[in-house]
Amino acid sequence: MFNGIITPIVTPFNRDKAQSINYQAAQVLIDKLISAGVSGIFVLGSNGEFHVLTHAEKISFVKAVVQYVDHRVPVFAGAGACSTSETIALSHEMEAAGADDLSIINPYFIRPQDDELFDFYRDVAASVDLPVIMYNIPKNTGYNIPVNVVRKLAEIDNIVGIKDSSGDVDLIRKYQEVATDNKFQVLIGSDSKISVAYKMGVKAAIAGTSNLIPNVLVNLDRALKDGNDQEAEKLQKSIDVLRSALKLGTVPAVLKRSVELANIANVGPARKPVRETTTQVDQEIIKMLKYYGLHS
Repeated sequence: MFNGIITPIVTPFNRDKAQSINYQAAQVLIDKLISAGVSGIFVLGSNGEFHVLTHAEKISFVKAVVQYVDHRVPVFAGAGACSTSETIALSHEMEAAGADDLSIINPYFIRPQDDELFDFYRDVAASVDLPVIMYNIPKNTGYNIPVNVVRKLAEIDNIVGIKDSSGDVDLIRKYQEVATDNKFQVLIGSDSKISVAYKMGVKAAIAGTSNLIPNVLVNLDRALKDGNDQEAEKLQKSIDVLRSALKLGTVPAVLKRSVELANIANVGPARKPVRETTTQVDQEIIKMLKYYGLHS
């Protein structure tokens, strides 16, 4: 069973011409997150900029993270792509690299029909032995994974969950109804909806904000599970300060700069064409960091 806060880590880049991966910075970030009590490390999610990494870079980064984490927590790896063949190829290599679970985003740019989407996930799941988690993020793919498709896919043994980042409370509820009837879980991917989702029975969150404020997220998870509603409400609301700042730039530029300015890890910029944050935005980031006690 998935439980607690899973961090979809940013992929650190050097400030060199190639914007190469900074493996040392990744190690620093991982250590701090595990020390803070997160329950898993998720590589190559949206904040991990999977969409701008090459196939070889993805495999290299997953291997490095798996080796460094060394079973301290599970490692989730994003293996999604638009084609079934590329997704299967990535999934095979991530399984060989030692990932514990796979996250598969639904194909983007095109919108498959329901039976095509079912075939996509079925074929990917059949190609590996690892648990597979579907990833629903309609603001990036253009559509939600339909509930009827999720219900059918949940009957496949190694399709074990769905990460939902839609922010749609009604959809979360419908996905959770599927989870109630199967050995299948919903993982909440909208940081603003963690409390709402937990009250529906969700037990795990894949929370991008935990790159910067893992203690807040871990304490929120604990408060919700302990029934400490007053503390949970305070912690859930406090996340909004960071979420507001994240709107000041293209994902994940502000989050990565925040991690740097908080002296957590030198994760570098987002990859081009996303630009570095401006001095003005940096000043707003510092104000936000001071709220959390992360900047003097």
